[in-house]
Amino acid sequence: MKVKIHREGQNIIFVLLFILLAINVPAYMFIDYRPISIAMIVVSVVMFLLVVNFFRLPKRHFKHCDDPLAVVASVDGTVVALEEVYEDEYLHCNMIQLSIFMSVFNVHANWTPVAGLVKYVKHHAGRFMAAYLPKSSTENERSAIVIEAANGKDILVRQIAGAVARRIVTYVEPGESVDFDDHIGFIKFGSRVDVYLPLDTEIYVKLGDKTWGGETLVARLKPAGEQKA
Repeated sequence: MKVKIHREGQNIIFVLLFILLAINVPAYMFIDYRPISIAMIVVSVVMFLLVVNFFRLPKRHFKHCDDPLAVVASVDGTVVALEEVYEDEYLHCNMIQLSIFMSVFNVHANWTPVAGLVKYVKHHAGRFMAAYLPKSSTENERSAIVIEAANGKDILVRQIAGAVARRIVTYVEPGESVDFDDHIGFIKFGSRVDVYLPLDTEIYVKLGDKTWGGETLVARLKPAGEQKA
């Protein structure tokens, strides 16, 4: 089966392959003690496959795309935070923070969690603490994206770098319309995504649940006429 590689990883994989070949071919030719060269090849193959696995891009389709108020998981990973917090960057009100942590073994493409209109995009420089720590939401390098959903409410999505992740890529810009199957960005080598939802949102996941980006239904927004005052 053909493996599709995300565009963010194509150059990295090519360079890594070149480096590994440049190391292992001479090692195999000139190291007389064969177990050493074989061990080097095995380690190199495992490393290469891990990087390819990290940048894989599965084709996903959200089964609830006909529901404009659905909220889909933005990334593959584990739900590590689900609580009421005060969002102080753009929304300036209490929201439900739903955070999903990605390990290096997860797909790292970021899908849009709601269909709507992008209103705000901003990148913030910061630290590189472990992404599962609560402080990473406000202290790590991060990008914030605000999407006006179908019910008129603003949803904030925050891409957060981790201890290993050193690059956040954001594809969307203010004024763009996004749908469930669209990608909003990519975070390289371990990270986290927070989604801030209105307090009356119906949540379908709990702490520790596994999610699949672009597939897992995690919540549903209230229609405009049913929202709390």
